[in-house]
Order: sequence, then C-alpha cells, then structure tokens
Amino acid sequence: MPIEIPKDKWPGSIRSITIGATSAEGGTRTKTVTLGGHTTLPFMHFEAPSPNQPVIAIEIKSRKPEDWSPLLLEAWGEAMNDPAQWAKKAEETGADLLVLALTVEDSVEDALKAVKSVLNASGLPLIVWGPGQAEKDNELLVPIAEAAKGEKLVLGICEDKNYRTIVATAMANGHLVQARTPMDVNLSKQLNILISDMGMPKDRILMDPTTGALGYGIEYGYSVMERLRLAALQGDAMTQFPMIVTPGFEAWKTKEAKVGEGVPESWGEWKSRAINWETLTAIALIESGADIVVLRHPESVKRIKDAINELVMVA
Repeated sequence: MPIEIPKDKWPGSIRSITIGATSAEGGTRTKTVTLGGHTTLPFMHFEAPSPNQPVIAIEIKSRKPEDWSPLLLEAWGEAMNDPAQWAKKAEETGADLLVLALTVEDSVEDALKAVKSVLNASGLPLIVWGPGQAEKDNELLVPIAEAAKGEKLVLGICEDKNYRTIVATAMANGHLVQARTPMDVNLSKQLNILISDMGMPKDRILMDPTTGALGYGIEYGYSVMERLRLAALQGDAMTQFPMIVTPGFEAWKTKEAKVGEGVPESWGEWKSRAINWETLTAIALIESGADIVVLRHPESVKRIKDAINELVMVA
C-alpha cells in the first residue's frame, strides 16, 4: 500500500526581487541576484519548487576595521587596506554579492570613492550600509544613491528613525532598501507598511528582522523569522519580502569567537571554534527562511555554499 506524504498548499508567496543591474538594464554589474519566489517553507521542495536558493554576501569595510578579530585580519590580509582589493578577493572567495559598510569617519568624498572603487573592482551586486547613525547615514547615502543611479544597489540600513530619507533617495534613483527592526514580527510588518506607504515598490524592499548568534538568542530570532515566513505564506502582504540577516556580525562579537586564550580547554581550537560559530549560526538562519546571509570569514562562505547545495539536493 503506497504511503502518500501530506503536503501543505499555501495561499501566499514570497515576492521575487532582483539586486543589481547589468549593462543591458542600465547598470554595470556582470550578474544580478534574484531572491524570493517561494510558495512553501524553506527546502520543502516536495511541496513546491523554490526558484531561488539562498545566497551569500561578504561584508567589507570602507576602511580597515580596528575591532575585527585577528582571525579575520589574518584571513583577508593586506586586502583590508583597500576596499577595491577586498572586493576582488571576496568575489574570488565565492560571494554572490557584496556588502560595503561605511564608517562614521568617512566623508562624503571618502564614501563615494569607496563605492565607486568597489563597483569598478567587482561585477557583483552591491549592498551599501551607512555607519548606523541617522544623520550620518543620510549624509552619505543620498550622494551615493545619486552617483550610482541605475546600479540597483541595496541601501541600508532603514530603521524607524531614519527610513524616510533613505527610502526617498532609493525611490528617486532606482535602488532597493534594507528594512531592519528588532526581533519582533509586528515591528517588522509596521516598518514595511511605513516604507510601502511612501510609494516604495514592494519588489524593492528587503526585510531584515535582526538575529542573534549561536547561543545568544538565535532561537528567538529563528522563531521570529519562521513566524514571518508563515505569515507571508498565509497571505499577509506586508511580510512577503525576502529576508537578509547578518550572522557574520553577530557571531564574531561573541566571546566564543573573539577569545583565543584563557578559556576552557573543552572549547577546542580557537580558529575552528570561531568559524564553526559563524557557520552554524548561518545554517540555522538559512533553514528558518533567510534569503541572504552576510558573512565575514572566507572559510564560512565555502561551508555555507556546500550546505545550501546539499540541502537543495536532499530536498
């Protein structure tokens, strides 16, 4: 007697969005990245095909960071002194797209130079983050949006206190936005409503629900992402956006990844432990519905690519 596997059929779906623009589309990217399009939960391919698998972004900085782990400095070496060289190395490592994070020390001229050099050095689609201070974000992102018109950048990070200016400049110059809220379904939905009410096309919004690292609240972040995906599939239009999360940032600030000495022997070798922390965090988030994971270590990129391929094949 054959056994029929029960299948769910959902009324809703995740919107498809595309980051980057090729020369035929008015940009200079050598490839674009399309996300979303899902009509079922992650990797449930026996229920419905998922047209676009999760992708990996590598975070680089406009200037060499002073607060990153020595293990990351070792991995990227001299490339960290120049965002263009760093972008090239990140592309060679296997990134699908790049995140360029600006700093509070950057002037408008510094920021424009960094963005232009990265766009010239790599053909990957680009996400640009301001330094995380509302006034400084606006000061830097508005001229960047104008200078890179046609490239379909993702501008971030939009939060409730600064979204208006970033959304307005993104709309005017054909870019996308990254909408971030604390780990809360209702707050995520509310920010998406506010951005949409400004007239931003819904196929140009990335949802960033925020996350914790492995052992630091990841179970709460995981459940929020899962609930957002369930709401979207059930037909809630204001949760039907692809999700981006930052396991690299979260994992590399934990003591398990940062500390190499004076820790219990049972913790194991520092480098392996740190990379495992980033990798396992990212895998969990991919399985909860993340469409983009932003990583920092090149070995983590390789491992996550292998994991995604295996999940797709198994499914």
